[in-house]
Amino acid sequence: MKTINVDFSTTLGKIKPMNAVNNGPSGSSERGTTSFPAYKALEIPYARNHDASFYSAYGGEHTVDVHRIFKNFDADENDPKNYVFEPTDMYTNHIYAAGTKVFYRLGASIEHGYKYGTYAPRDFHKWARICEHIIRHYNEGWANGFHLNIEYWEIWNEPDCRNPDGTNPCWQGTDEQFIDLYDVAATHLKKCFPHIKVGGPAFTAPRHGPFQLAFLKAVKERDLPFDFYSFHRYYKKPEELAIAVDMAKTSLEMFGIENAELILNEWNYIRGWMHEDWEYSLRMERGLKGASFIVGSMCVGQASALDMLMYYDARPCGMCGLFDTDTLAPRKGYYSFLHFRELRRLGTSVKINSQVETIYACAATDGKDGAIMLTHYEDLDEADAETVCLDISGLAIGNGVRAAFYLNDEEKDNVLVREEILTSENAKLYFEMKLFDTYLVKLTQL
Repeated sequence: MKTINVDFSTTLGKIKPMNAVNNGPSGSSERGTTSFPAYKALEIPYARNHDASFYSAYGGEHTVDVHRIFKNFDADENDPKNYVFEPTDMYTNHIYAAGTKVFYRLGASIEHGYKYGTYAPRDFHKWARICEHIIRHYNEGWANGFHLNIEYWEIWNEPDCRNPDGTNPCWQGTDEQFIDLYDVAATHLKKCFPHIKVGGPAFTAPRHGPFQLAFLKAVKERDLPFDFYSFHRYYKKPEELAIAVDMAKTSLEMFGIENAELILNEWNYIRGWMHEDWEYSLRMERGLKGASFIVGSMCVGQASALDMLMYYDARPCGMCGLFDTDTLAPRKGYYSFLHFRELRRLGTSVKINSQVETIYACAATDGKDGAIMLTHYEDLDEADAETVCLDISGLAIGNGVRAAFYLNDEEKDNVLVREEILTSENAKLYFEMKLFDTYLVKLTQL
């Protein structure tokens, strides 16, 4: 039996935005199908707009990327006529209409084949001024723009990425050129907009490699703006997320970089990137195993030093575990986000032994009601069920507390399967969890 101790009398700060994503709601008005209502219901805090140009309903080849908005680099960057904002306007406003804020990635989408937008800009200072005007459009109304107060502006994506053959699908320049580009752009943008958060560079992982360390050394020695350190990590066990966060934190400490937020803004289940492992990973991401993995990762992220966790991807694509790519109907992973929404609504994290071997859990309260989210996850295809005891203490009991169990498994999608009344601030709840079961236990004052 696995015992999870939850102490509602000991609070640990805010439930953090572990439920941010890459990309916004999708769909086709012509077809009459859309993920918008379901997406909005999740109350997603932030959507990073990386790789949006791959999806036609977002605006496709005209969307988000700097070289897609400002198509002729030789043109006058001060003239609004040289910018194509309309597709990105539509996409951005659609995200905000869903109650979600944009986390804007400046740069280019990944280019696995022909390279066009991932070359180093010919003039770093001009590229920075183009980015300045994009920010002015969305935050200051420039060029018939908006006043969205977009806070996060990320410079580039995965400049350290390498394919097995050594090619880089994200950055065609040298490491030194990228560091100089970040220097010029971050300095210029922070001077123009002191109130925004500028950071990056969305490394593939926060490893202590020559490029990563050289970048962070430059940030410190050149005193560059660096409000957040963004990085990626794909893995198969949720505890690997904690290892990545610790490595990122250690990296900053090595150079004495303080007060930079830690943002893991691409993650998903990956057993391997090649052949059978890749095919297996894609299948798992879309099903119940992927949904359980999401919950485990959110729980580990909440317990770590991480400031934000952003799932890749809510865009209809092979790595989307939230929505079916054809019908846009919710997949199993959708209900993992729905469960975490309840913790975010309550707002305050409480003390819990969040990892008990194969059980991952986190809990929250608003000072009155509470909720516990937990899943049984192992990187296996079959495993015995676990008997779990929720040992709850410190409940504000009042006239009693209704404990309602909502289950996401192979047959059920967030279905209420059990209720009971608790009359003591200390209680033990016993139940069985099959492999990949996820429960949300809501504790509501009567």
